[in-house]
Amino acid sequence: MSVHFVKKEKYDIADLLEIMQILRAPGGCPWDAAQDHRSIKKDFIEETYEVIEAINKDNRELLLEELGDVLMQVVFHAEIEREKGSFDFHAVADGICKKLIERHPHVFGDVSVHGTEEVLDNWDKIKRRSKKQDTYSSAMDAVPKELPALMRSAKIQKKAAMSGFDWHDSAGAFAKLDEEIQELKNAAASGSKDEIADELGDVLFSVVNVSRFLKQDAEEALTCATDKFIARYKIVEQLAASRGIDMTKSSIDLLDELWLEAKNKSAR
Repeated sequence: MSVHFVKKEKYDIADLLEIMQILRAPGGCPWDAAQDHRSIKKDFIEETYEVIEAINKDNRELLLEELGDVLMQVVFHAEIEREKGSFDFHAVADGICKKLIERHPHVFGDVSVHGTEEVLDNWDKIKRRSKKQDTYSSAMDAVPKELPALMRSAKIQKKAAMSGFDWHDSAGAFAKLDEEIQELKNAAASGSKDEIADELGDVLFSVVNVSRFLKQDAEEALTCATDKFIARYKIVEQLAASRGIDMTKSSIDLLDELWLEAKNKSAR
């Protein structure tokens, strides 16, 4: 049975809201109607990463499509709440508009700023005040644990730095990293899995701290390093295949020679 819906050449947000209501209503789509926040929460994450992929590829056509998928996720979650009578998409839009106005007093108010650093500092102060985060630790608690670990640790460190709890320069961060690496080696020698896991976490946390002083994004840096590894590994495979080398039976010394050769080839 078809539903009443007027098809158009061009649609807008009102049409999207109507379509979602139709999909969730009796006579609509059984799958859409059966979903709740938890059942589709991972879809939201997946769609967001696909937006990032489109940005990284500088693919505007793909970006247009993926932004639509993210918007659909927002509409989907808002529709679930509208059905419960708690809030709807318009309330979501109202909330973000009010937040943007509140956190840009230099645009919508009479506050003067000089540069982006002051903008970010004001944003953080207003955010902490509006969320009643009266201590820096409460601001840390507000950082979602669901964030990727490197990203979350960087945010936590930044909030600690705002309180003055920070090294004066990168030398202190590097020294701490050296210290943590030695402690990891000691833990590895002890054979204690719990101790190894604890010290490994400290090493990773210290690496993020170093990246912060170097003004690098640890998450992005690791992504690039992983991509680089894959590219070089492909060359190693090709070299091994062309020379009749079985990688599964080769010594690590031979494989390392192939790796160095691949590294030189990829650097050209």
